[in-house]
Amino acid sequence: MDGKNKIRGDMMIDREMKTTINNWILQGKEAFLLTGARQIGKTYLIRECLKESKYDYIALNFIERPELVELFENATNAQDLLMRLSLITDKQLNKGNTIIFFDEIQEFKDIVTRIKFLVEEGSYRYIMSGSLLGVELNDLRSAPVGYLRIEDMYPLTVKEFMKAVGIKENILEMLEECYKKQQPVDEFVHKKMLDVFYLYLIVGGMPEAVAVYTQTNDLARVAAVHQKIMRLYKADFTKYETNYKLKLREIYDSMPGQLDSKNKRFKINTLGKGLNYDRVANDFLWLKDAGVAIPVYNINEPKLPLIISENRNLFKLFFSDVGILTNQYSDQVKIAILNKEKSINNGALFENVVAQELLANGFNLYYFNNKKQGELDFVIELDGKVTPLEIKSGKDYKKHSALVNVLKDKNYEIEKAYIFSEGNVETKGQKIYMPIYMIMFLKNTELKNTIYKIDLSGL
Repeated sequence: MDGKNKIRGDMMIDREMKTTINNWILQGKEAFLLTGARQIGKTYLIRECLKESKYDYIALNFIERPELVELFENATNAQDLLMRLSLITDKQLNKGNTIIFFDEIQEFKDIVTRIKFLVEEGSYRYIMSGSLLGVELNDLRSAPVGYLRIEDMYPLTVKEFMKAVGIKENILEMLEECYKKQQPVDEFVHKKMLDVFYLYLIVGGMPEAVAVYTQTNDLARVAAVHQKIMRLYKADFTKYETNYKLKLREIYDSMPGQLDSKNKRFKINTLGKGLNYDRVANDFLWLKDAGVAIPVYNINEPKLPLIISENRNLFKLFFSDVGILTNQYSDQVKIAILNKEKSINNGALFENVVAQELLANGFNLYYFNNKKQGELDFVIELDGKVTPLEIKSGKDYKKHSALVNVLKDKNYEIEKAYIFSEGNVETKGQKIYMPIYMIMFLKNTELKNTIYKIDLSGL
């Protein structure tokens, strides 16, 4: 490929995680670990933030330099490890001014347990990243408090994608104002935003795919990126299937068909006669922990706290990136999606995007299905309230008998529900209708004061 046609797949795209990393660079004392699936831009983002900072840094990649694993494994303490590190880098280590970047740490898992002692030693600061960490490090979340900060990174959200393809900040601010005030969006703007949303269904949020699209507008080249990513994922599946006798590839390959079923629930018996959830639970957990699939669990009733009625045997399984899902459709179907042809059922795609957005915004994901009342696509805890979400891809988005049944049930005490569709903003009683692209604004209000002191006077 000649220089003119070469695509910069690592083109810098505005990511919200950049602010988080920059804030840590300015004032963070603990080590910083960025986790996430393969190919979502972790390494590139960290390197860019370090380059733009006032600090010196060195980057050590355990895949590119496998000899580092043995070198560090044999270190007896923090001082010994740092001495060994100084021997293999040609950069000067300046106490108090150097940040050390350990990359691809899944190849040297022990670094996570050793990071406490490196932080305590205090000469330098540390930032790390890696893939498959949820798989490789089962106790990752039990890292010592105060020594390690863990942040999860995901594919580009709808908002990040809109910025990447050229939607200006003032337009996004206007949309958010309409969301907050529950006011309709100007019809011209609304239609343009739907066009961008439908483009997102095809391109998705993997940074290289977005970069290729923004530089070429060539959907065939975007598809080639998706295919490359899927090959990488399946190579990981093969490795772990061999070691642990899992059905990862079989599950992953069946996901598009499962999402095309009427209620989108994953049916275990399609994987083999006589199989039940207990026998394949680790397979689904692996896909979730690897960051390539998003489970949405059934709840028995929509009452707080939702987690106590969670039923993990019943779940929907979405892709971590909607572009990976649509890449498995034919070119003709992709064009039909972009043209918004009514013959195409986009329900699975709409719900996949919603699952991605909710996960990226920190929600636990649930759905509700009751034979008597019907099914709610998603149920979340929004600002401490149970909030149903209905996702409608067709023109009949105001038909939702299950939602009506649940809202009128006094046992649940649900105050409001959101319906996301192609329609504009509208409010009818407890039902709030929102354009599907406004899912990007659905977030919990950040608590400003979490101090609570009990009054024991008078005892």
